[in-house]
Amino acid sequence: MNYLKQKIRTIPDFPAPGIQFRDITTLLSDPEAFNDVIERFVEHYQDEEIDLVAGVEARGFIIGAPLALRLGKGFIPIRKAGKLPGPTHGVAYDLEYGTDRVEVHQDAIPAGSKILIVDDLLATGGTIEGCSRLIVQAGGVIVGYAFVIELIDLNGRNRLNHPIFSLVNFEGE
Repeated sequence: MNYLKQKIRTIPDFPAPGIQFRDITTLLSDPEAFNDVIERFVEHYQDEEIDLVAGVEARGFIIGAPLALRLGKGFIPIRKAGKLPGPTHGVAYDLEYGTDRVEVHQDAIPAGSKILIVDDLLATGGTIEGCSRLIVQAGGVIVGYAFVIELIDLNGRNRLNHPIFSLVNFEGE
């Protein structure tokens, strides 16, 4: 998995001074590395009881949709507020500097569906915690979380109460 870490570009001081942004676009542009990400997730989750894969806007769509196809499951986009047509469930959540809101269609999650939530990165866990509350509000049952990257020092996993699988960890870097 070390070679996957090498495929991730670090952009210093983005989006603010002192932030080391972990950019997966360099990994995605390499078809072998991108395929390896999907294959590793498929291998990890192929025997799990999952009904649907939910991807978090926007990079969670890029990973979640092909993973759902490979697992033979449906895909649910978790969008930012106002992006979905029709009736939605929505949840507001706190960010470092303010709040945001995520939504899913009201008919996207049949009651009791087992949901895997996928995103590119786990940092402080605020966004994923909000997505988790949204899935539960919509009637789903969370079975786990899949991330390409986990920023260990930010302790985001401490906010989540279901199994977490991440492919690449950055710590103290």
